Amino acid sequence: MAESISKRVGRIISGSINAIVDAVEDSAPEMVMEQALREIDSAVDDVRAELGKVVAEKHLANKRLSEKNKKHEELSGQIEMAVNEGRDDLAEAAIEAQLDIEAQIPVLEHTIGECGDKEKELEGFINALHAKKREMQDELKEYRKARKESDAIAAGGDASSGGASAQKRA
Repeated sequence: MAESISKRVGRIISGSINAIVDAVEDSAPEMVMEQALREIDSAVDDVRAELGKVVAEKHLANKRLSEKNKKHEELSGQIEMAVNEGRDDLAEAAIEAQLDIEAQIPVLEHTIGECGDKEKELEGFINALHAKKREMQDELKEYRKARKESDAIAAGGDASSGGASAQKRA
């Protein structure tokens, strides 16, 4: 079963470069770090896709709610006209239609509220993933800098020890 978006984001945010690198023995740490950054990009894409669905669902629910409210108002006018004309059968049918609409309105309002909450949650996930990516990029830069310094020291140590052995031979 696929990992849910919230679990995936939580796993990525709570992890660290060091934990990832430590967990992968005999691998190139820099490659592991770069893969972790690609995973964040992939997670952001997935969250954005889910956010798009939620925004579309919210839009459709808002549109439907607007249509239902408009229809409810139209029925009110029709009920009044039917009562004035003594058409109780028409008034009764319009009242039943209004009651059906009144039953649907709270469900649509609830859906809109849930979509709004989910939208905020997903936007928070995107922000957290971007923050984690910046943090990991900084750690990767620090790793590269430390490796470069280490390589420079090692290269300098080889040159100085090579010079010392040349002096001993002389």
